[in-house]
Amino acid sequence: MRLIALCATALAGAACANLGAPPGGPPDTAPPLILSIRPDSGEIVPGLKDAVVIQFDEVIEEVPGTGGGGFGGRSSSASAGGLSSLVLLSPVAGRVNVSWHRSSIHVKPREGWRSNRVYRLELLPGVSDLRQNRTEEGVTLIFSTGPALPTGSLSGTALLWAEQGALVGGVILAAPVPDTVGYLALTDSAGRFRLDGIPPGAYVVYAIQDGNGSRRRDRREAYDSAIVSVSPAATATLWAFVHDTVGPRLRQAEAADSLSVRLTFTQALGVTRPLDAAQVEVLALPDSARQPIRAVVTVAAFDSLAASARAAADSGARAAADSAGRAAGDTTPRPTPAPAPAPAKPPVVARPAGARGTAPDSALHRLLATRPAPSDRRVVLLERALAPGARYLVRVRGAVNLNGAAADGQAVFETPKPAAAPDSTARPDSAAAPGRPVPKP
Repeated sequence: MRLIALCATALAGAACANLGAPPGGPPDTAPPLILSIRPDSGEIVPGLKDAVVIQFDEVIEEVPGTGGGGFGGRSSSASAGGLSSLVLLSPVAGRVNVSWHRSSIHVKPREGWRSNRVYRLELLPGVSDLRQNRTEEGVTLIFSTGPALPTGSLSGTALLWAEQGALVGGVILAAPVPDTVGYLALTDSAGRFRLDGIPPGAYVVYAIQDGNGSRRRDRREAYDSAIVSVSPAATATLWAFVHDTVGPRLRQAEAADSLSVRLTFTQALGVTRPLDAAQVEVLALPDSARQPIRAVVTVAAFDSLAASARAAADSGARAAADSAGRAAGDTTPRPTPAPAPAPAKPPVVARPAGARGTAPDSALHRLLATRPAPSDRRVVLLERALAPGARYLVRVRGAVNLNGAAADGQAVFETPKPAAAPDSTARPDSAAAPGRPVPKP
């Protein structure tokens, strides 16, 4: 009996070893191909009860973490790479069930399909087969449970205002007024988005930096919103930033030079209500003598003023030298100084023509140039020079951040002490004659 059992075990092992694909054929490098979608894009399906079925031509990988459902197609474990992370279904008020069935994906909202509603389902790139061949293109289908399919569209660009860059992978939520449930889309690598097949009308459009993967606006996430009329098409530019209910406080003050003080705040200041000289005080300690303030400017404006002052000083020095030379009878022509070299520009990275999700850097820069860049720094220009080695108190009242919250703050700084003058009475040993002893005093 034991011999028979061993033989049976050996035969079973041999059978298991032959389950793989036969060797010698070319490797399979093709990603999964969609064979059908039920219901298909463009269909009107009143009384829909079943799930949407996306059928592939081969078995796809069941990524760990699926089956928990998600908000707008996002499961609670989607950050771990679940299939729900690849599905956007809208408009949906609650969670969405996304399930794996070997060679198909089934999608259905937990609330069921609502009648007389136009749905948008987007399957994002990233579906892989058992050999880890991944799809590089997504697919979008639009179907209805009653009304005729609309032809409205909304497109645009979402930017990170404070960071001065594109909002990549951000969530776009377009909710028809006065509803709060809207259509979803994601921004590409250039911050662009597009929603086709949505009903015309007024929408509240949000651009959200979805850091936690919830596909909704959460606390401390940068966002922007705008009211847009789709009739039948519309474009929008959204400038996302962190909305803070606490205003900017003064973090640090330091002397930039003898006539200016650099201020650093806890967050970027608003650009529509600039910090005014009347909101700032510079007081000499300990007697609190007020230092007259000429203006409060941005760092860029201060750098421009400093560059102009240096250029004027250089020009004046050259003119004085030329005048002194002519007075002394020196008629030797002096060469014109060469202009300062331009700062090096970063290399231009070529992109393949027709590449998806890309846009020329110049287009992004032109768009960013239409609105002032936020900054958490300002420079105070003084009428009277700061005393060396002295302490000063800076008070700021009513500094406003990007969303209008105000706060007060103060900071103390100290100016550098003057350099010590060399001692002229000291006699260095080198002054003594070589070979002779230095006399004692």
